[in-house]
Amino acid sequence: MADYGKVDADFFDEHIYPRLGADRADVALGPQHGVDFGVLEIGERGVVVATDPISILPQLGFERAGRFALDVVLADVAVSGLPPSFLSINFSLPPEITDEEFATLWAAIDREATDLGTSVVAGHTARYEGCSFPWVGGATALAVGDPDEIVRPDGAQPGDRLVLTTGPAVEAVGLLTTLFGDRMDLPATTLETARKRLDDTDTVRDALAAAAAGPVTAMHDVTEGGLANALCEVAGSAGVRLDVDREAVPMRPGVEPVCEYLDIDPWTATSSGSLLIAVDSENVESVLAALDDRETTAAVVGTVAEGAGAHVDGERIERPAVDSSWGVYADYAAGEKES
Repeated sequence: MADYGKVDADFFDEHIYPRLGADRADVALGPQHGVDFGVLEIGERGVVVATDPISILPQLGFERAGRFALDVVLADVAVSGLPPSFLSINFSLPPEITDEEFATLWAAIDREATDLGTSVVAGHTARYEGCSFPWVGGATALAVGDPDEIVRPDGAQPGDRLVLTTGPAVEAVGLLTTLFGDRMDLPATTLETARKRLDDTDTVRDALAAAAAGPVTAMHDVTEGGLANALCEVAGSAGVRLDVDREAVPMRPGVEPVCEYLDIDPWTATSSGSLLIAVDSENVESVLAALDDRETTAAVVGTVAEGAGAHVDGERIERPAVDSSWGVYADYAAGEKES
């Protein structure tokens, strides 16, 4: 198991996958390493399920932190192409959070959930000694709809085109400069531009727009391990070969100078807000147009073919052992990194 972040495939296969409780016929897609969600088929309805930790960063302000946390949780079901329907959420809060701060946080979550049509159906809220920011709970999101309309994460097909939204490292760069930019020896204009990358992290609406414009055969949000990890996971889950042109990959303003300064590989840094989308070749333009209507940066970056593995400029890449931004975050959070 890595020091930071999710367990790797070997750990998952040895310790988790063999022990998944009872076998049930209504589980259409169970846990798989690198797959964002599970699927239940109940009667004529498909239920997409995903669980994630709740990360609240007070430095963002509790309103912005609430919206950001909710969008991260809902993204894993939104990549199914079904709108998030229900949310069950647990807050295990540190004692120092005030009633007013939580009220601001919860109001922001309520507004965002209402706008997305997501109903909160269960939860748990409490303060506990030993809990601390940013990891203050967890949530399960569900999306209910026609099972034939679910975009499976392992559905990429030879002949598809690969579309990438936003680009690498937007989340890592946006968060690190917002939280610790005052300790970075970077020009003010660079920091201002980099901090705006947090505005690029609306994955839920982008995923739903792309799915509606498709057909889309697979979607995956680019989170821990960055674009390199996402490419490997899509290729592995579908049993296909991905070929990517490095020069075609969009890079948002501020990302490259901050990554260079922090010695972060943008291709292996978390980028919630970016989507890797496999699209039938005849429908690429409609998907790009739908994303453009949302003013979301998107580009065709590669193709899907028969074979195995993710290849960039003809060279096979492997899953990164660890997200390149985690260690930088840990050093700054511990006060061990200065400009």
